[in-house]
Amino acid sequence: MTAPRPGGSAAGFAMMCLGMFMAVLDVQVVATSIPTIEQALQAPADRISWIQTAYLIAEVIAIPLTGWLTRMLSMRWLFVAAIAIFTLSSAGCALSRDLPGLMGWRVVQGLAAGTLIPSVFSAVFLLFPKRRQALATTVAGVLAVLAPTVGPIVGGWITETYSWHWLFLINLAPGAVAAVFAAALLPREAARWREARSLDWLSLALMALALAALEIALKEAPRRGWLSPAILGMAATTVGAGAAFGVRTLKARHPLVDLRAFANRDFSLGCLLSFILGGGLFGSVYLMPVFLGAVRGYGALATGEVMLATGLAQLATAPLAVALERRTSPRALSAFGFALFALGLGMSTRETIHTGFAEMLWPQIVRGVAIMFCLLPPTRMALGHLAEDSIADASGLFNLMRNLGGAIGLALIDTVLYGRAPHHARAIGTQLRAGDIDTAKAVGIPLKLFALRVSGPIDSATRAMLQPMISRLAFARAANEAWAMLALLTAGALVGLALAAPPRRERRRSGGDQPCVLPIPPLRPSPRRTREGAWR
Repeated sequence: MTAPRPGGSAAGFAMMCLGMFMAVLDVQVVATSIPTIEQALQAPADRISWIQTAYLIAEVIAIPLTGWLTRMLSMRWLFVAAIAIFTLSSAGCALSRDLPGLMGWRVVQGLAAGTLIPSVFSAVFLLFPKRRQALATTVAGVLAVLAPTVGPIVGGWITETYSWHWLFLINLAPGAVAAVFAAALLPREAARWREARSLDWLSLALMALALAALEIALKEAPRRGWLSPAILGMAATTVGAGAAFGVRTLKARHPLVDLRAFANRDFSLGCLLSFILGGGLFGSVYLMPVFLGAVRGYGALATGEVMLATGLAQLATAPLAVALERRTSPRALSAFGFALFALGLGMSTRETIHTGFAEMLWPQIVRGVAIMFCLLPPTRMALGHLAEDSIADASGLFNLMRNLGGAIGLALIDTVLYGRAPHHARAIGTQLRAGDIDTAKAVGIPLKLFALRVSGPIDSATRAMLQPMISRLAFARAANEAWAMLALLTAGALVGLALAAPPRRERRRSGGDQPCVLPIPPLRPSPRRTREGAWR
């Protein structure tokens, strides 16, 4: 790389963060407006969700390719190409007139977006000296997790104020700005087109097949059943293709994805924490709107207003997280963060049909405070000690684990919600027939009316009146169980930290630098200087 102009690294990194924010925000704003898009395109209700699934499958396939693409194109031109393609495909989405056309453009969008987040986290360790990496990671992390928080309010406002086309058109101006200025400001490095000749097409096909089958299985399992033939077939495809990819990649002289990174204990532990954070973070951002919509009848805009508390708490805590990350063991800080995040999830397990902003405020604040402590230390643990040539591959795997954790978390949430809600509805009906006053209160039946009930079978008019009320309470109770499941899974990070081998000796660097793990030999021999020679 050629050294950038003074301030060029920071300004170029800011453009990369802008592109990443757009890509993450895009998923959420589209999700909040799917009913509007369905009506506008006259799409079948059972197929409209594929505009999200197509994007996510393409994204998860592209994420692990970030390392290979970085080596071939350079970090600068990979980002410029990705953000340009993302922006142009956003225009294509806005101009789509039917569902197949929109799905096609969403695939292109997802392929471009998949490289943006790993590229940003790679840039943290490639562009900045150690003393500034915590701050750069915080900026990237805040934007990565803030986008899902503000997504509902942005998507709801756009849909109510303008039309669904603007969900995609808002990407055009920032995308053009990010592409132009990143091309001018990011460090220059010659592209290595010979890397294209080393591409293992069979490995690429096996990886794409395994990840696509996994995503589809996770999406369909809650509806079809985890043991249905279709899901079992998808699972077998995932295992078979994934095993074949792993064997072929580990034997390859020029692997498509360097899986040897997992031989490094600190990297593997960081990936485990990233996986768990993905489940808790994406799960909570998904579960809140579902609960507020199904139980309280909130629209996208009102839901977004409730969820802003998490983002504000996160922003307020970020400076403290940076300061502590420089002075505290990453393992201890990770343990604190995940314990606090699990507590925040557990605080949401007592929601009722009346739960709204006031009851959700403190759980959101606790989770918002915890997020940066769950993101900063694991990122440093996974990537902070690697050689420069290993970072791009490792960043792709690290971010892939977070996305897979989120996908599995969402599938488990749907399984709990739609599997347990009917059970709770039957139990509530039984309790009402038995004259349980507490259950009548929870359902929302006026006690005077409940006292006047007659014995015997319930007539059809009464059943029609009670059924929506019972369903609402049943869904709230199922949601509480989903919150409890997320809390337990998040607490599993503490078990992982406790069982991991004792950390290598840490040392404090002079001048206020943060703790760093003693250098570990690079995963792949590199003739170029390591990250220690990053731009200062």
